[in-house]
Amino acid sequence: MKTAQEILASIQSALPEASVELVLNPSPCAQHSLLVAAKDAVAVASFLRADPELALDFCSNATGVDWPGKEITEKVKVTKVVDGAETIVEETVKRVEPGYLEAVYHLFSMKHGPKDPGGPVVLRMRTVNRTDQVELPSLTPVWRSAEFQEREIFDLFGIVFTGHPDLRRILMWDEFEDHPMRRDYVDPDDYEYEPTPHDEVLKRAEEHKAGVVA
Repeated sequence: MKTAQEILASIQSALPEASVELVLNPSPCAQHSLLVAAKDAVAVASFLRADPELALDFCSNATGVDWPGKEITEKVKVTKVVDGAETIVEETVKRVEPGYLEAVYHLFSMKHGPKDPGGPVVLRMRTVNRTDQVELPSLTPVWRSAEFQEREIFDLFGIVFTGHPDLRRILMWDEFEDHPMRRDYVDPDDYEYEPTPHDEVLKRAEEHKAGVVA
């Protein structure tokens, strides 16, 4: 199997207009991945499957990741007037880096099989934010095995896969309004299927009730 860098070069040669970049993994496994812009994802995925050298015809796993916004502290050099003279000084500034949701696909070649060990090839897509721009194109038309897994990502993380053939909840009930795998998800005091709270659920319900009364 080609390295992630070599696969990126192949994509850039075949689809020069596509926006794809290498995401390096600094851990010992060095499992680098390819980040593709949503607008180019279906074209890139189709190339990865159709290219005879790659033949990435099997999506073994698709999952979601929630990346909340975070505050970044960094040092910058600015020009200030000190004692009547311009001087470059270093200041500490803070900025908020917006959060986003991510869909990650692990790809293998069943065609090449054991003759071409390696992988998986990891393909990523990111939403614009975590609130009102959470759409990504479905890759189910390219890899049918992604169908149920994209439904799970939709259910638990809230990514809306446009072009999915049957996008609906797969674990939570239809009336459920939140996404349990979001990092800011808060467990309810009780559950519809558990009308009599007990143990930790009971303790949480009592604390919440006390707070409401107060």
